[in-house]
Amino acid sequence: MSQQTQDRPQTTQPPRTDDIVIGRTGKRHSSRYRWGILGIGIFAQAAFSAAFQGIPTSGSILAAAYGYSLSQLGLVLAAVTAGIFVTDVFWGILSDRIGERTVLIVGLGGTTATLAYVTAFLVPGGGAAPAAWALAAVLFLSGALGGCVNGASGRAVMGWFPANKRGFAISLRVAAVPLGGALGAAILPSLALGAGFRWVFAFLTVFMLAATVAVVLWLDEPPIARTKASGGIAATTTTSPLRRWDIWRVAITAFLLDLPQFTVLTFGTVFLTSEIGLPIEGVVVALVVVQVLAAASRVWSGRWTDNRGGRYRRTLVRGYSWAIAVAFVGVAGYSFAPTWLVIALFVTAGFLACGWHGVHYAEIATMAGAERSGTALGLENTMVFGGAFVTPLIIPIVLSVSSWPVVMLVVGAVPAVASALMMPKEQPVG
Repeated sequence: MSQQTQDRPQTTQPPRTDDIVIGRTGKRHSSRYRWGILGIGIFAQAAFSAAFQGIPTSGSILAAAYGYSLSQLGLVLAAVTAGIFVTDVFWGILSDRIGERTVLIVGLGGTTATLAYVTAFLVPGGGAAPAAWALAAVLFLSGALGGCVNGASGRAVMGWFPANKRGFAISLRVAAVPLGGALGAAILPSLALGAGFRWVFAFLTVFMLAATVAVVLWLDEPPIARTKASGGIAATTTTSPLRRWDIWRVAITAFLLDLPQFTVLTFGTVFLTSEIGLPIEGVVVALVVVQVLAAASRVWSGRWTDNRGGRYRRTLVRGYSWAIAVAFVGVAGYSFAPTWLVIALFVTAGFLACGWHGVHYAEIATMAGAERSGTALGLENTMVFGGAFVTPLIIPIVLSVSSWPVVMLVVGAVPAVASALMMPKEQPVG
């Protein structure tokens, strides 16, 4: 991806400073190189998303193939996101200190190895299936390692793009999450039904391996400061995001908004098949549409706020929050509506619940500054995947004492309202 500067014709004007960019390694790159970095970030994020969002779309198939109960299924589906939740902020801090290239190679390479282990040893066969705790343990490790991609690839984008393009760039990178989820939703259920789960995990292993190779071959780190220089001397006086309440407040709203998102992504298959009577083919279409619309929403919101100087990111997040709440209230009334309307409401609730990430990530990274963005994005993703972890554990509990309408209200609408009330307003300009 990198290229040496070409001989230029003689000119009386000095070369434009934005024609050539120099990475931390000292390599000189065309200014177009930043788009290559964005492409690597999108590819790596999509590979990991195909796993942590794609596997739940096969939840009902997995439960049948492995012989798991609803609570065991919840444990397995929560495992990957639990691993991300536990380690993500540490990956972000490490990215700020040693650079994102090393972090991504170690994390993505480790994730590839864990998925290969599942492929070889933790799939049903011969009339037997692995215990739920064993599969959950390895998927937990996979999430703990793969979570590196969230903060590290986001930091790379922050470092290579100028401030007036970061919202759009990060939105494109974050859009890889639903796009990877859409790819997983489109491929994994069919693979699971037609070929079995060994092929499901083999596909995910190859996808992750390709992302790791892309990082090894082409990723150069941006020329931004790290939080520690040699000898332990601080390289920046910027306050750590972990010590700022304004950043914590924004990050907490990400946790709240992830509860409705993963209500759709983890148990949407179960809800649509058991309550609405939708066949698995229809469920796959619905979830793919959710993810594609979510990706479009993330990109649109990043472009829209960049064009306005980033001033309305928080306002837009509050708007998403209220819209999510209304959509989930509509889904909760599914027993009083025709099937087509319920599916339309479900898709709307789903893509809104997945569509706020772009501006949210851009806002928290901008608040922290480029050199601290790894830590801020690590905190953000810790909150995001904290919500992703607890959601599949909460839903079976709520279902055991109530019903699906209550689930849609408690895990969907209530957190969205709380987020709208908690999200801080923009500071007045001037």
